Amino acid sequence: MHEAAPLNPWVALAYLIAGVCFIVALRGLSSPATSRRGNRFGMAGMLIAVVTTLLTHLPLKPSGNCDDVQPMTPDGLATLCTEIYIVDFTAAIEVLAAIAIGAVVGIVMARKIKMTDMPQLVAGFHSLVGLAAVLVGVAAYLNPEAFGIVFPEGSSNAGLILPVSRIELGLGVAIGAITFSGSVIAFLKLNGNMGGAPIMLPGRHVINLGTLAAILGLIAFLTVELRAPEWVFWTVLVLSFVIGFLLIIPIGGADMPVVVSMLNSYSGWAAAAMGFTLGNTAMIITGALVGSSGAILSYIMCKAMNRSFISVIAGGFGGDSGGGAAAAKTDRPWKRGSAEDAAFLMQQAEQVIIVPGYGMAVAQAQHVLREMGDKLKEHGVRVKYAIHPVAGRMPGHMNVLLAEANVPYDEVFELEDINSEFAQTDVAFIIGANDVVNPAAKTDKSSPIYGMPVFDVNKAKTVLFIKRSMGGVGYAGVDNDVFYQDNTMMLLADAKKMVEEIVKSLD
Repeated sequence: MHEAAPLNPWVALAYLIAGVCFIVALRGLSSPATSRRGNRFGMAGMLIAVVTTLLTHLPLKPSGNCDDVQPMTPDGLATLCTEIYIVDFTAAIEVLAAIAIGAVVGIVMARKIKMTDMPQLVAGFHSLVGLAAVLVGVAAYLNPEAFGIVFPEGSSNAGLILPVSRIELGLGVAIGAITFSGSVIAFLKLNGNMGGAPIMLPGRHVINLGTLAAILGLIAFLTVELRAPEWVFWTVLVLSFVIGFLLIIPIGGADMPVVVSMLNSYSGWAAAAMGFTLGNTAMIITGALVGSSGAILSYIMCKAMNRSFISVIAGGFGGDSGGGAAAAKTDRPWKRGSAEDAAFLMQQAEQVIIVPGYGMAVAQAQHVLREMGDKLKEHGVRVKYAIHPVAGRMPGHMNVLLAEANVPYDEVFELEDINSEFAQTDVAFIIGANDVVNPAAKTDKSSPIYGMPVFDVNKAKTVLFIKRSMGGVGYAGVDNDVFYQDNTMMLLADAKKMVEEIVKSLD
């Protein structure tokens, strides 16, 4: 049985340094104040890993110095000739060209992407990571020698890969395929190409469990049976693509933040599995970090929504807006205000807490919102920003938008750190949020968002609520009783235009 070639100590050191950079990057990303530095460490680590991998895996070809027939010495012995391998520049150029194309596409997308489209971008990137794991796995299965995969001595059958490699290969391909197809569905839902409402297939639980059992069973068969027919591997791949679609289609739009973080975790584990298959330390480290951090983030998201991870996977609670119950409630009396009213109330306040949501992102109102905050501070008003863990459609979406607008980090607070202050706050300013400030999560057991921790904005002395119209409801499809409270003033307009008018009134 062949033994794997020992890892060059300098290569091991480079991968170790890259891994440390990734860990420091994650640590930096835990705080807005250090996020830029964390990103730089992550970029440096990835550069080290990519360059090291390229230098140690440059395609080689024989130099052709040795002839087929070796000359004979006078004593009748053949002259030994050691074949020299040189870099195959043609193949190297192809690899570098592929990297260059990917770099150009990435740069163009990063420059042109709107901040409101970041959730879709992340979901799209997750799908590419999953697809990359699938393609590497398929290539390794068809040509294991090229990837340094060990197989029984003397075997000419590429299918005779050792059992341990088959386990890693099967799991990597399966997780990668699930990540790809699931991320495609998440992208379509986030981008509006599919409705936010769950698509409930009849008998979906039986179908999902049966498909997962078939995948695991076929991987087990592929592992124990060295001469398993190739259709087993391809069936695992097809079923994995199918289960990815089946798992995400029943999940509603309100659960998308959890789905995004969950798929992030999947992509990491797929990369780690491929790393074990290929014996690449950098892939193992990077995949494990992404997989574990994504799993932790998924747990945090579920906790913030008072949901179990299993209940999200089994089918979310999102729905389209404009349901019958919500439409009926819009006939209740409510109070409408103007930008001048809002400016006057906030000028007289001691403290204003701003709660941003996805509506702020759609209107791209983060910059003018910060300008409003600066104006209020000039009038002696304390201004704070309250960020819910699942505000928007991606974890951290609101934090990124506020950071882009240069909102001071010390003015941004998480739910558990600021929720108790609403009872002593003069004005709660809601811009584009709905579900995360809906008291039905605490009072209505029949509500689909019951149990989700929300901001107690209804306890503030005055609530200013920016919405486009009274006819719309939140992403979870639930109306909000705060709209109809005596202390609530509805500001019906595009979020950016309304805040711009408020800023003018503050002058």
